[in-house]
Amino acid sequence: MIKIKALVYLGPNNVKYQEITDLKTKPGHAKIKIKYCGICGGDRGIVAGTHPRAKAPLVVGHEFVGVIEEISDNDKNLKVGDRVVAYPLISCGNCLSCRTGIPHVCKTLKLLGIDVDGAMAEYALVDESVLFKVDDNVSNEVAALIEPLAVIVRAIHQSQFKLLDSTVVMGAGPIGIITAIVLKHSGASRIVISDLDNSRIELCREFGFRAVNIKEESLKDVVDEMTNNEGVDIVFEASGTEPATFQSTELAKIGGMICMTGIHKAPHIFNLPQFSFKEQKMVATRVYTKHEFEQAVNFAKEIHDELEKLVSHIIPLKEGHKAFDYINDPNVNTVKVLLDCTDI
Repeated sequence: MIKIKALVYLGPNNVKYQEITDLKTKPGHAKIKIKYCGICGGDRGIVAGTHPRAKAPLVVGHEFVGVIEEISDNDKNLKVGDRVVAYPLISCGNCLSCRTGIPHVCKTLKLLGIDVDGAMAEYALVDESVLFKVDDNVSNEVAALIEPLAVIVRAIHQSQFKLLDSTVVMGAGPIGIITAIVLKHSGASRIVISDLDNSRIELCREFGFRAVNIKEESLKDVVDEMTNNEGVDIVFEASGTEPATFQSTELAKIGGMICMTGIHKAPHIFNLPQFSFKEQKMVATRVYTKHEFEQAVNFAKEIHDELEKLVSHIIPLKEGHKAFDYINDPNVNTVKVLLDCTDI
């Protein structure tokens, strides 16, 4: 029996590079030879053993690019040799959300790499209906960032962003930095981004953003000076932390919008009196629609060079366990880490 190589989650803080049974193409599915697979915060939660749905053994990974090796006849004009990315959400089709046109927030939403085997492997088996061909001018490194880019496309839509809006992005992880990049290309008049990590602050400054290390500067003072004490039009909370959540009402103007872009893992304190007195608005964002994922596929080539700068480390699949150690090590300056699934 033929085997393939994969990085397999076996239990809390236990991922192992090992052989698994080869994938056999089934009707309606394509066999994808994986090039790169990104690591996100959700993957870190799985490996730490804190994700509520992920069950060992599991091949993790849903941010990937690969080449079609086997595919059946399809109505998307996809063929063997095409380079593709995948919309990784799996909806039930029957719940209220699915019946009313918002299946991306399905009551029992599942994802590749969480509920079924994903792409930290030589190959992955993917429903052909969720595959999108990648433009030839988009590198494999950038193609592996299309899924988080789709998260931001959704956040921008949810925030009701308008041309020349002033903005604050709280948190300079990959999601926060991509938010700021998209805002710049969408016509934001001002972009302030904050974080605690000096290496990420410096990267943000290279992009031309007003970057604030909140250990060294007051974010509120910066925003007040920039807006004549009025606050910004939109705050994108991308850190997932309680202090940022609490401060968001302070930074947004009267009638301003707060977009919860980061995923919070626990209930957090929020300044409801200020939120009410300033008649602010708040909106949540979780993932993205299939159309927004397709928009991200197309938009990636427009911001290609900036997205490429976010890839700080590319690690061979065979050393994939080290990638999680690097990300968790405060002495290693990681931004976006990719696994090279051809280096086995």
